[in-house]
Amino acid sequence: MIKLKLAIVALFIVGTQQVFSQENSISGTVTDETGLPLPGATVVVKGTSNGASTDFDGMYIMNNVKPSDRIIFSYVGMQTVEIVVGDQTKIDVSLDPEAASLDEVVVVGYGTQSRVNVTGAISTVELTDLNEIPPVTNAESALQGRAAGLSISNSGVPGSSPSVNIRGLTTINGNQPIYVIDGVIVGNLSGLNPNDIESVSVLKDAATTAVYGAQGSNGVIVVTTKKGKKGRGNFNFNTYTGFQVFNKRLDVLDNIDHLNYISQEFGIFPARSLEELRNNTDWQDAIFRTGFIQDYNVSYSGGGETGSYLLSAGLQDNEGVIINTGFKRYSFRASGDKTVGKLKMGQTMSIAFGKQTPERQGGGRTLIEHALKSAPYLPVFNPNNPGGFQGPNNALDGQDAENAVRIQTLGSSINTTLGIIGNIYGEYEILNGLTFKSQVSLDYFRFDNRSFTPSFDDDNLRGVSNGTHSSTFSQIGRLTQLGRTIQFNNSLRYYTSINDIHNIEVLGLVEKFDNKFSQFGVGSRNSVTNEVEQLVNDETLTAGSFEVSTERLGFLGRINYDYDGKYLFAASFRRDSSTRFGQNKKWGNFYSVALGWNVAEESFMEDTAFSTLKFRGSYGLTGLDNIGNYRFSPELVQGFQYVFDDQIGNGTTQNGNENLDLQWEEKTILNVGMDVGLFNQKFTAAIEYFVNTSDRLLIDIQTPLSNGNNSNSQAVNLGKSEAKGFEVTLGYNDNQGDFKWSANLNLSTTRAEMKSIAGQEEVFFNAPGIRGGGIDGQISRVAVGEPLFHFYGFESDGIYSNQAEVDASGIAGVQPGDVRYIDQNGDGVINDAEDRVIIGDPSPDIIAGLDINMNYKNFDFGFLLSGFYGNDIFNTNTIDLTGVAGRGFNVGRDYFENRWTPENTNGTQPRAGANPISYAVSDRYVEDGSFTRLRSLTLGYTLPSDMFKESFSKLRVYVSGQNLITWTNYSGLDPELPLTNDVTPDVGIDRGRYPQAKSFLLGLQVSF
Repeated sequence: MIKLKLAIVALFIVGTQQVFSQENSISGTVTDETGLPLPGATVVVKGTSNGASTDFDGMYIMNNVKPSDRIIFSYVGMQTVEIVVGDQTKIDVSLDPEAASLDEVVVVGYGTQSRVNVTGAISTVELTDLNEIPPVTNAESALQGRAAGLSISNSGVPGSSPSVNIRGLTTINGNQPIYVIDGVIVGNLSGLNPNDIESVSVLKDAATTAVYGAQGSNGVIVVTTKKGKKGRGNFNFNTYTGFQVFNKRLDVLDNIDHLNYISQEFGIFPARSLEELRNNTDWQDAIFRTGFIQDYNVSYSGGGETGSYLLSAGLQDNEGVIINTGFKRYSFRASGDKTVGKLKMGQTMSIAFGKQTPERQGGGRTLIEHALKSAPYLPVFNPNNPGGFQGPNNALDGQDAENAVRIQTLGSSINTTLGIIGNIYGEYEILNGLTFKSQVSLDYFRFDNRSFTPSFDDDNLRGVSNGTHSSTFSQIGRLTQLGRTIQFNNSLRYYTSINDIHNIEVLGLVEKFDNKFSQFGVGSRNSVTNEVEQLVNDETLTAGSFEVSTERLGFLGRINYDYDGKYLFAASFRRDSSTRFGQNKKWGNFYSVALGWNVAEESFMEDTAFSTLKFRGSYGLTGLDNIGNYRFSPELVQGFQYVFDDQIGNGTTQNGNENLDLQWEEKTILNVGMDVGLFNQKFTAAIEYFVNTSDRLLIDIQTPLSNGNNSNSQAVNLGKSEAKGFEVTLGYNDNQGDFKWSANLNLSTTRAEMKSIAGQEEVFFNAPGIRGGGIDGQISRVAVGEPLFHFYGFESDGIYSNQAEVDASGIAGVQPGDVRYIDQNGDGVINDAEDRVIIGDPSPDIIAGLDINMNYKNFDFGFLLSGFYGNDIFNTNTIDLTGVAGRGFNVGRDYFENRWTPENTNGTQPRAGANPISYAVSDRYVEDGSFTRLRSLTLGYTLPSDMFKESFSKLRVYVSGQNLITWTNYSGLDPELPLTNDVTPDVGIDRGRYPQAKSFLLGLQVSF
């Protein structure tokens, strides 16, 4: 009986305990925002030691959990999540990245560094979450508007690389930065699939760029690609498809107004049939079209305790908005790493195949220039003409604008490319904190152009060619370029912390850079048939080739030190040699010193709103050898003849004078900055002030003809330029609740000017495109004390309305209806030497970008605005539209309606057939180039995970648009022009550039 009572009491106690505690077990999976499992995540009951860690697949199990317990889920670099258990037995959690972690690791030159310890000027763009990065066709465009001090100008040509510049123009020898992809130095990012990029660091000051010595003068863009992560295999598939259009047109005359104009002003009556004259061709519509876009990307990644891997492939197909232009790229990438004890090995390798159908030119003019000038009464096609196209007859039509459709579609021009970028490395920990790393890298590319143009005759009247635009033979061309760069890096790195207060990192590195470039071109004609597109071995066959090589050898030493995370010091020294200089000056020394004070770590800053408050400054010297090969000892050129003893001989001469003392162009960089973060980085700000001074500029100077060299020039070190400016970045991050949003605003301003130029006051750059009257057609100029590549010409003052104004001017040779220019020196003569002034500056006063992203539950929305402000554009299209090119060319409606005539003496445009000086380089063609562009607008929806849990970890659909709206007063087709002089001195000059289109896209992202 006693035993029975004890049993009943025990049962009562256990039952009571179950009622009040109801302890049970819970389980689930912890993943990141993309659905990828997070091994090693911490799961713990708040306020207790009861916890667990997730396994390889992100799974966990916890026992002895009460309904009232609060479970905390945490992972390094992720936001902590807290959930009440309640009656749940299975709790799955997705962790979002920290908005701006103080422990963020950023990529710097030859390594990484904690953001809190950075003393240099670095802008970082994270591209891991494609929700925030809309589809882009090239990697550089993904950075547009997202980093202060970085200006990117796109071209509409499919497959082309944007113009990229960091902190303005500072040299006349090219201002493009270098790119480093996973430690491999390359010339651009054209062969890199944007989908493969994880993050980008833009290095801007000496503290970050001097470690690259010979190549870091114009800044460095360091790209880190995606790698495999610890966890089970993860498959991703991303695709988008859509179309692009360009609807803006310049207003030109239709056939009736055009015929009236040329007959009234020039007495031209085209001897063509009435049926022909009834044509009303819109030549701009004829060359533009709707282009279709499609893009596919797949990747598979994973990893274990000792290694990781990633494989990816992509296909991009982009039809241009100009007929018969387009680009296809096939890309493949593989990366992996393996750790065996103290040895870590890894590799990355990417291969990209490209096929481009480029824009073609006729007679040195762009398609748009021809389209603007062409007579609207001429049809595009004429099946009776050889080739099937119709063009002008110079004698009948008074002009020679070529048929733009024929230029672009008759025959073919195909560019194919192959790019290989890769590296392999080994890293061994010799002692605790002491690591040796050896890496070999390859950057290889091949470019091939195959062109074929059959015979044609654009105006064959009754079987008789007028010869304006015709060819009695087909033309065949082949061009091949090969480039190969091999890099060898060996480094020794040591890190130690003394008493957890003195933190020291030392790096020593040896680097060799070996580059070879070769080119071979051949062309021929075929007068027999258009059916054979192969080279013909006859007297028309021409061929040529060349090969150049560049070698650099560098030694680097760097030290980073911080005292308790408060006081920061960094210094580097690098010594480089380059084969672009002779033995006398082959070596150059480059250095940097940086200091920082992390005020937020001081004890008196505790319990304040500041999570970051850091002051920093750097000063250093970088170098530039971007002058081409063998300039210290010019090559020999052939093709000359001489007479000796009454016999003609073949001659050879040197192309320029030698200069064995030619040496490095140098740039000293001063940077002062401040970083601010408030309320755990909810508000962030970075402010930079910099002064970049380029000295010993590499310049060609003219030599006397008596020197006997072909170019009458010599490469020397003379000249100095300076660029200074400010950069401001402001950020806001709100990641609490269902509605989360972030905003990033960046502003930068740069003022660059020449301090001296090889003992001269000015240097002009050939920029042909202005015709008539022997007036100097050079537009761009560099002068002491003035902005680089400013526009230089005459200052206009309206139109001479009548003879009385002409007589009062005292200017000889002008008539009513001509453009009136200001006689700057009052001598009664308008000439190049005395009366030209600065008429515009192509460099913007401010470059800005605003990036906003929002998430509400499963919806995401984002847009990006960017623009240039305060810059000028020299618009040569305006010249084409005002009748300067010739009598029978088409003109703009504004000119037609506002030109001076005896009946319209108040006209604001010059008379038809005016004095050629009316079309000289002047401020009449300079316009405000400021613009704001809606770069991207994206709306996405991620389906709830419980809808397809067994099938997918993520499924997102989105719609996106690019370049939807451009706010500008510029009258041309596209105000976005290159801000660098790396290919041509045409900085800020619009010659009918291929415009950027509007894109409308539908996309899908899947992970499982």
